[in-house]
Amino acid sequence: MAAPDPEKLQRLQAALDAYEAGEAGGALFDRAAEEALAPVRKRALGLLDQRARSRQELRERLLRAEFEDALVDRVLDDLERTGLLDDAAFAREWVRQRAARRGKSAKALDLELQAKGVGAPQRAEALEQISAEDEEATARAVAEKKARGVKAPPADRAEYDAHLRRIVGVMARRGYVGGMSMRLGREVLDQRIEELGGD
Repeated sequence: MAAPDPEKLQRLQAALDAYEAGEAGGALFDRAAEEALAPVRKRALGLLDQRARSRQELRERLLRAEFEDALVDRVLDDLERTGLLDDAAFAREWVRQRAARRGKSAKALDLELQAKGVGAPQRAEALEQISAEDEEATARAVAEKKARGVKAPPADRAEYDAHLRRIVGVMARRGYVGGMSMRLGREVLDQRIEELGGD
């Protein structure tokens, strides 16, 4: 996993310290409001300490914990103002990690971010990290990994097609389009057969 952002960790620690010290960050301290917000803030900071989250994802987790909508939204607004909650940064990191570690296509990553409530502009900006060349290289790596499971040259066309379907299927599940999946699937399967001494 990537090393945590030191600045973000400092902001998170400062927020936790302020919370534990009972500070509200202003002279007009409303103790009743702070007491209502404190458990929501504590839960939100704990969830963000585990991993970065989108606003919608964090909101859903807090609502499932049966906190009131209005309190949750106030805490989320505060977290956005301090930079601890940032959908654009979340989306960039999500794309970077999931493309590298899971071999996901831009299309699949876009759908994942959409499901987490990240807006179209933030998704588009995050997906700019993936060039067409990067995506093809990642797709090829996924196909090659699956092709290594072929241990002997296929005995006939039916067996060849079965191997090809498995390779293309893995690529399809990661969101790669059919044309590229079929082309790369054939290339890596043929290469694997050649490595195994087949025709």
